Amino acid sequence: MNRRKFLLSTASAVTASAFSLPYHVIDTHIHLFDPNRPSGIPWPPADDPIRSRPTYPQRFQNVARSNGVAGAIVVECSPRIEDNQWVLEVSKGNPNIVGVVGFLDAFEPGFATQLERFSSNPLFRGIRFGTLWGHNLGDHVNSSQFISNMKLLADANLSLDTANPNLDLLDDVLRLSDQVPSLRIIIDHLPKINIPEASQGRFEETLQEFTARKQIYVKVSAVLQRIEGQVSHDIETYRPRVDEIVGAFGEDRILFGSDWPNSEPLGSYGEVINIVRKYFSGKGQSVEQKYFRYNSITAYGWMKP
Repeated sequence: MNRRKFLLSTASAVTASAFSLPYHVIDTHIHLFDPNRPSGIPWPPADDPIRSRPTYPQRFQNVARSNGVAGAIVVECSPRIEDNQWVLEVSKGNPNIVGVVGFLDAFEPGFATQLERFSSNPLFRGIRFGTLWGHNLGDHVNSSQFISNMKLLADANLSLDTANPNLDLLDDVLRLSDQVPSLRIIIDHLPKINIPEASQGRFEETLQEFTARKQIYVKVSAVLQRIEGQVSHDIETYRPRVDEIVGAFGEDRILFGSDWPNSEPLGSYGEVINIVRKYFSGKGQSVEQKYFRYNSITAYGWMKP
């Protein structure tokens, strides 16, 4: 879409009102944090306005309830091991939190001990690793220690989330999948990937590599984006990229995620859901239900509290 069409679509977009789907939605990507904790937090940065409001399960419930969202997977936003325990504790007994994706030192010999400790909690559904916290999946994918740890993760029936998406990370995910075929891998926020025009062909070829990898899922999340300083709420702005992703992964391996509260500067919680609701409502109710709920069960193995 050229700049003129984009601005016109933005100007004509109608702000979405809250809606309720006829089934319970599971949001597979939210964050919890409290900048007022004695030890502080490593994220969001001190100058980020999102940081000014602590996020606990109750606050999530307040924004999710009117949109038919019944539960969420909390994804870590800290590389500190003990912060896994903090998230598990604040989530304990809250029916809106169905799982936690934590951070463990996936490249260290002590991984097995960490995994045993946290996986004893049924809320703990996996870890996140990729291009974040100063690490890069590609630097470890050929390490025997890392591969051994990933096999432990798979044997525990837990998953690996990967962030943040770029072409090299997608290649690294394929390499890891070759070495640990039983590991469930979930690619976060793929719609926000930045693909230069010269690399579009490579991106399309790489996407096709995922078609036969039935243990690899993708979050059609972080769809709303700021383009030339403006946020479009017209699904046509994003349809070509979403079409590519859904076409490659198929209806059984696509997941809804809001990226709340990161999403707040781009739109309300209702607007975040509505942009993908507009897309998937055209796919039929079966596909829509898989995307908004049922695929999250097979991807994370969460159990209803």
